[in-house]
Amino acid sequence: MKHIVVMTGAGISAESGISTFRDADGLWENHDIMDVASPQGWAKDKELVQRFYNDRRRQLFSVLPNAAHVALVDLEEKYRVTIITQNVDDLHERAGSSTVIHLHGELRKARSTADPKLVYPWEKDILMTDTCEKGAMLRPHIVWFGEEVPLLETAAHETASASIVMVIGSSMQVYPAAGLVSYARATVPVYYIDPRPAVNFELSQRKNLRILATSATEGVRKIVDELLKDY
Repeated sequence: MKHIVVMTGAGISAESGISTFRDADGLWENHDIMDVASPQGWAKDKELVQRFYNDRRRQLFSVLPNAAHVALVDLEEKYRVTIITQNVDDLHERAGSSTVIHLHGELRKARSTADPKLVYPWEKDILMTDTCEKGAMLRPHIVWFGEEVPLLETAAHETASASIVMVIGSSMQVYPAAGLVSYARATVPVYYIDPRPAVNFELSQRKNLRILATSATEGVRKIVDELLKDY
């Protein structure tokens, strides 16, 4: 069975109503991104960071997967599909995708500040008094700027085995995620779907690159239909 690796960014979730900071001069919901998504921001004001992600988590329960998320599930009828997402929402899972790698963490999880291996499912606000089994404070299970990306090696391994790569709704500017395309074999077709596609160095090296300058919901459905028809 052919293997499709799908890399998704903020653009696919934006059509479900989830905010992105990509177009707002580094601001995310009126916050400087480094104040709410960096170890330095956490050290400076833990209450602000907890409140920020609590708000994002609550918002997540008010939105639904969109047509692009659903279309990707259809690919599983004929392909092995691995989703590698930079998004911290669970819209791919809720749409029905069976294999999702979250490079930047997950809103619906919390983790220990003492032991990063202690990760818990989390559906409510994280309170300043919430602790792990070792008694340490809990924090959002999010990979912040400057932190190691634990699942990067797994994502690279999956990409190296891909027969087809799709990049959806990504600015292709946030590394190391933006460099994953380089792990795909040189002959592998790459589809890049974004309203304002930005071809970075890794994409510029691809011989079989096809760009669709369109929304995720429109472009993904088009490519999925083609792939299912041509299988």
